[in-house]
Amino acid sequence: MSTPTTHLLIDGSNVLHAWPDTRALARRDQQAAKALLVRTVGVLHDLCGWRITVVFDGRGDALQVESVGGAADFACVHSPAGATADDIIEQLVGRATEPARCLVVTADRAERTTVEAAGAVSCDPAELLSRIHAASTQQARTVARNNDEAEQAWRHGGKP
Repeated sequence: MSTPTTHLLIDGSNVLHAWPDTRALARRDQQAAKALLVRTVGVLHDLCGWRITVVFDGRGDALQVESVGGAADFACVHSPAGATADDIIEQLVGRATEPARCLVVTADRAERTTVEAAGAVSCDPAELLSRIHAASTQQARTVARNNDEAEQAWRHGGKP
């Protein structure tokens, strides 16, 4: 039996403009800023096993879903013209089997109130960044510990 995971739903443009690094990059190169945002949240997918959907406002006539790194549980979504990222996020929360497992990230208080009324949890972009930093720190410690253990085993001829 698999353990249900958190479904992180990110209002992409909202978060992109809330974080200093992505905001500064977006002034020069919007696509690069989007890529940086996706790379930055990737640690929560890779280390924590979270399902992640980053939703951006309208691009084209139809909803566009792009898998990130070939993962079935990590996607960038662009709403169709005439719909907003908020609309898509609200639909995803509304259709979720367990809305309480949805963590919506946006600085938009009205959107946070709406998704919380539907049963989701929300946080602002700064809290998401704190969670990412904590996960990155945990990841670095795990890698360092594994490297130390491997070095010790190597020094002792494969014996711990």
